[in-house]
Amino acid sequence: MALSRAFSVPHQLLKKQPTSSTYSSSSSSTSSFFCDYHQYQKKKPSLLLNGRRVATRRRVGLVEPTAVEDEEEYDWREEWYPLYLSEEVPYDAPLGLSVFDEKLVLYRDANGIMRCFQDRCPHRLAKLSEGQLIDGRLECLYHGWQFGGDGRCLKIPQLPEGAQIPRAACATKYEVKDSQGVVWVWMSKKAAPEPDKLPHFEHYSRPDFHAVSTIHEMPYDHSIVLENFMDPAHVPISHDRSDFYSKREDAQPLLFDVTERTPRGFAGSWSKSREPADKNHLRFEAPCALQNNRDYVDRDGKRQHVSSLFLARPTGQGRSMVIIRFGTTLRSPFMKFLPGWFFHQNICKVLEQDMGFLSSQNQVLADAKLPVSRLYLNIASCDTWVSEYRRWKDKVGDGMPYYFGYASVSLPDEPAVVEQAPAGIGAGMSASMPAKGGLGGAYVPNPISRYFRHVVHCRECRGSLKSFGIWKDALLGLALVALSSAVLASSRRWKVVFLVSAVLSSIGGYVLHSASALLTTNFVRNHRRL
Repeated sequence: MALSRAFSVPHQLLKKQPTSSTYSSSSSSTSSFFCDYHQYQKKKPSLLLNGRRVATRRRVGLVEPTAVEDEEEYDWREEWYPLYLSEEVPYDAPLGLSVFDEKLVLYRDANGIMRCFQDRCPHRLAKLSEGQLIDGRLECLYHGWQFGGDGRCLKIPQLPEGAQIPRAACATKYEVKDSQGVVWVWMSKKAAPEPDKLPHFEHYSRPDFHAVSTIHEMPYDHSIVLENFMDPAHVPISHDRSDFYSKREDAQPLLFDVTERTPRGFAGSWSKSREPADKNHLRFEAPCALQNNRDYVDRDGKRQHVSSLFLARPTGQGRSMVIIRFGTTLRSPFMKFLPGWFFHQNICKVLEQDMGFLSSQNQVLADAKLPVSRLYLNIASCDTWVSEYRRWKDKVGDGMPYYFGYASVSLPDEPAVVEQAPAGIGAGMSASMPAKGGLGGAYVPNPISRYFRHVVHCRECRGSLKSFGIWKDALLGLALVALSSAVLASSRRWKVVFLVSAVLSSIGGYVLHSASALLTTNFVRNHRRL
């Protein structure tokens, strides 16, 4: 689930390189590597960080830290951000969301059209997302002010009869677009929305393309999430045997080819060194869209397509929300019979396998307050896309609220306002400690619970969880009735019938209980289980 660019040439020479460059691992021996590493540790060129010079390290065969060059004009507000899956936006209630800690409220009006406002009432700053919908109007539940789809206040119960509603009594409106099943918001209040910047993903509009789409809240920065999805090297190790394709025996050097670099992102291909012809094509598009595509020819000679799409919205400091979409033109007949919640819980499991690593990574970055070149040991045959992404941050970071780049960093003006217990150590424990019944509990409002990370955002999983509970209670009740009947029955034949019924009902209840656990309990690695 990841990709990045690794440089083995000085950054100032990149302009002289062709647009397509292939990178592979260093051929030096292990002893030579460590010799060079310590040699370069002694030579520490400096770079400018927040107005002061700091030392950095140069390493042979690794991605080299570089000075920030060719900074681009960028304004994070003049972008489209993925808010939610269209099918998951409720019709009967407002939805509270955020982008870079700016609070938003998303809802559907009486005609089902999606509207988005700043999540605060102009009266006394109460959250509009805590309100309700009345006849398609968004009502603030503090004093009952009601707003139309254009943001104008249409009702103030406390105004005297005949008094006019003040012009200033308006909610701040944001432009939203429903495109290919995703709701996007334009964050600028000054610049007009630019349709050309709205991401479009060709295959997700095809009628023969089958996709599974999920939403997940993550307890770490969106850049950490994107790095993780840009890193194919970790998949065989961290996700060993999570599916039919991830096996630690497949860990190997990777080959990367960067074919495009623009102020809007970068693109290229990557492949395994053992199968260099089998290429995946990756594209990162500002501000937070990552797509990995693969084309192949099936047994019948037909060209098929597989795609992974990751839309990681920066909700705030140390928090993000990611929309994940996996799609293909060739779906196995067996897959048609599996319910959607089964795929969703497996995606949750895969995310939780990395959660401990990523939360600790986020914590180190936040504490160190240094660019990643001072902290990461990036390897050319592994971390190319990660390096490419952080270098893109260097170029456009001045137009962001905060960022950690490859050779530069910009810290937030204000520390994050913690609205609930921080994930921190809890997120790390969830993937490595016996968390069932504790951190993995379903109804504890914390950002690492599978229930709150995914199920609350998924209509199908919520419905399935509710059905599991109803049927489980019914079967367990039936088991008790059957067991009691077996005790009271005088005929041996009926005793056997009732006992078998009790056993089968109990088994059914246990199966439903286990299914519920798949939707509410975090993954724990086998060697960490009690």
